[in-house]
Amino acid sequence: LESGTKLWHLVKNHDHMDQREGDRGSKMVSEIYLTRLLATKGTLQKFVDDLFETIFSTAHRGSALPLAIKYMFDFLDEQADKHQINDYDVRHTWKSNCLPLRFWVNVIKNPQFVFDIHKNSITDACLSVVAQTFMDSCSTSEHKLGKDSPSNKLLYAKDIPNYKSWVERYYADIAKMPAISDQDMSAYLAEQSRLHLSQFNSMSALHEIYSYITKYKDEV
Repeated sequence: LESGTKLWHLVKNHDHMDQREGDRGSKMVSEIYLTRLLATKGTLQKFVDDLFETIFSTAHRGSALPLAIKYMFDFLDEQADKHQINDYDVRHTWKSNCLPLRFWVNVIKNPQFVFDIHKNSITDACLSVVAQTFMDSCSTSEHKLGKDSPSNKLLYAKDIPNYKSWVERYYADIAKMPAISDQDMSAYLAEQSRLHLSQFNSMSALHEIYSYITKYKDEV
């Protein structure tokens, strides 16, 4: 301190004297990058819209809706009826948790799981914003936003109501589709197993399961 060195712990600790100056500097930086942020969002808007529309559509897809999705959603509706759960939000949340939030968010945030690419920190931050928007679109709760809300929340605030309508339409369209019988589902799974028979090693899978059980044998 005698030599003029100031100690920071993780983040800069402004003294009371220069607190006002620090706030003004932070505000200036935010305003400078805000225009860039909005410009980037505008450039990517069509790609985000196309992605969301493809995921949340039974018609605008590169291929037919997988039978497993219809079968799984019907099963959830049957369970809700069985247990007399008539709350729309509960059914909506079940479907969101088992497909969009369990599968699609993971793919959006980790494209390297599907493609042979390198994901740097900047790309990771951008994809996290898209994934957060995706999760908010699947939520049934209203998001209260204000001037202190994070920029990634404010960025797509006006788009989320439209995306939410796509999710609701997607679930409704699937509910209207003809039911999948147990026989058709079994035949579909058998066909998928046959098509990918050479891509998996059952002994290796059993070894992984055995290793897991051995490690947690007391708990199991």
